[in-house]
Amino acid sequence: MAREVDLEVFASAWTDGAVVVDVREPGEYVTGHVPGAKPIPLRDVLARVGELPKDRPVYVICASGNRSKLAADWMTSGGVDAYSVSRGTGGWIRGGRPYVTGPNPHESAA
Repeated sequence: MAREVDLEVFASAWTDGAVVVDVREPGEYVTGHVPGAKPIPLRDVLARVGELPKDRPVYVICASGNRSKLAADWMTSGGVDAYSVSRGTGGWIRGGRPYVTGPNPHESAA
């Protein structure tokens, strides 16, 4: 079963440079995501788990926390120290935290 962290714990880890994976669909990702979040749609997680570090925690986020739980389970099975972020990107944005839009993990589309 996936380990879960709340938004406050995640925010602290994010501030410290945590690895973040967003498992939403591309159309969802471009509308707003956590800065630096790597997009890996849920359907691609198993095939791409090898791209993720195994020597540090990976925080998995989706819209509300449901898909991220499944993805974190899959990642953990693949040897990744994965944590699902409760309340997801929706909670992150509603909480007034920074986000960017567009396909780039770090910058908003112009």
